[in-house]
Amino acid sequence: MSNQILKGKVALVTGGSRGIGRATALKLADMGADLAINFFRSRNKAEETQKEIQAKGRKCIVIRANMNDPESIKKLFEEYKKEYGKLDIFINNAAMAMFGPTAEMSLKGWEVTFDANTRAYFLCAQEAYNLMAPNGGGKIVAMTSYGSVRYIPGYSALGSSKAAIEALTRYLGVEFAPKNINVNCVSGGAVDTDSLRVLPNSQIIVDESIKRTPAGRIGTPEDIAKVVCFLCTDEAEWIRGQTIVADGGFSLI
Repeated sequence: MSNQILKGKVALVTGGSRGIGRATALKLADMGADLAINFFRSRNKAEETQKEIQAKGRKCIVIRANMNDPESIKKLFEEYKKEYGKLDIFINNAAMAMFGPTAEMSLKGWEVTFDANTRAYFLCAQEAYNLMAPNGGGKIVAMTSYGSVRYIPGYSALGSSKAAIEALTRYLGVEFAPKNINVNCVSGGAVDTDSLRVLPNSQIIVDESIKRTPAGRIGTPEDIAKVVCFLCTDEAEWIRGQTIVADGGFSLI
């Protein structure tokens, strides 16, 4: 794959300051795209990533927005549009969740998780559509996880919200196609990020993943970024509305 296969393209990555979002932003820059990185709390991390991208010779801006607030999402896209005018690639990566047993989950915790994940994806997809449709199309990739189809202790709220993201992606894959907008998900299994480490029994998850994964290790943000970025190229034109599992073979065993 050419290092400059995305030259002339502009990408917006939510949650782009750390983990999979950061790795994806850096990979997109390597492939020639200019970037906008969204963050909520990690301004320092976002600016560090911005500098790394700029060092690669690509343009990059950082925009603060709260995915749990519809008005903040609207302002994110307004600020983005003022800077770039067009959008070719949208990566829906930012996530927020409350963890714990379902019987003990508060309604507020459930709502926060769904609002910051499923509702945010719905709103961002609409905003992305409005920028992509007049410009000849684009690529949308959402991050999900195997908690959408498998049981993970304490993960019911986030797992359910991710399952909804996968379902919405199938609808978007069909409805956005006439405007040449290609929509997919990537499910990464257990990936070594800060988000994994905050899960209950995270070390058990890591140890079990290494044991059961044919690749013999846990995934890295860079592993997932490669798949996400492939879906952003014309090479992935025939993949639409799918959830691509990239887990080193964990789900096979």
